[in-house]
Amino acid sequence: MRKKENYGYLFIAPFFIVFILLQLYPIIYTFYLSFTNLSSANPGGEWVGWANYARLLTDQFFHKSIVNTWRIWIMNFIPQLIFAVMLAAILTRARIRGASIFRGIYFLPNLVTAASVGILFNVMLGWQSGTINQILVALGIIDEANKIHFLASGAWTSTFVSLILWWMWFGHSMILFMAAMVAVPQEYYDAAAVDGAGAWQSFWKITLPLIRPIMIYVLVTSLIGGLNNFDIPFVIGEGQNLGTGGPEKSILTMVMHMYNLAFTAGRQRGYAAAIAVTLFVMVLIFSLIIFKLMTRREEMAGRVLPRP
Repeated sequence: MRKKENYGYLFIAPFFIVFILLQLYPIIYTFYLSFTNLSSANPGGEWVGWANYARLLTDQFFHKSIVNTWRIWIMNFIPQLIFAVMLAAILTRARIRGASIFRGIYFLPNLVTAASVGILFNVMLGWQSGTINQILVALGIIDEANKIHFLASGAWTSTFVSLILWWMWFGHSMILFMAAMVAVPQEYYDAAAVDGAGAWQSFWKITLPLIRPIMIYVLVTSLIGGLNNFDIPFVIGEGQNLGTGGPEKSILTMVMHMYNLAFTAGRQRGYAAAIAVTLFVMVLIFSLIIFKLMTRREEMAGRVLPRP
């Protein structure tokens, strides 16, 4: 009987083996590399202590990549959250014919890989042969000599990246919010209606508080994805701007800067590992802050929310 009880370890062993080899070991090795100067010039990777982290304090490109990463994420997440919540409420509470079709259409961009979406918009926004410029020329709105260079400005390029990310992900967030709204008991809305509450009051007083756990989940996962943003900024650009951060380095994200250092600029793996560790710590700290603030808010309000 004792031997049979141990058989369970055989079934869970594959997960732990894969986790240790493909996740835990790379994380630990990355921490180790961040204290070395492993690069093409130093293939042996000598121990340099905190030198890589000290270098981060004076790396202007790293500082700019932090600002770019946060700006792109914030400009994408705020409208994403607003659109997702409002559309989820409309498609859940209102009786709209063909609501399932709209759900599928809104979620569809999330099924396409980010690199493919980036290439698509790169082709559309191109200067000399871009689809949008070709259409404008064909319609006679502009001529060949006055084609619009959409990706020449750093501010506009950054804005386009945020819009693309918003377009890709608001449908995914909407589906999550819809699932949360469907779980809200109808009795709550009926009781509110009896007390004279309108649709807007019910939304603010019932729907939003009860879907807050899902909102926390969306916020944290979006934060993690936003700080690890790479695919679309990497492929957006023209000519020499491709993969280098665009004009004025306006879309150079932290992960892109790390990639360029690790695989192009002398293969500075040790310094790139220090950026990866810093990014990991940043995500961890802000995720904990979000959980702490939300938990404290719930304690102050004296509410007990259902688990997501």
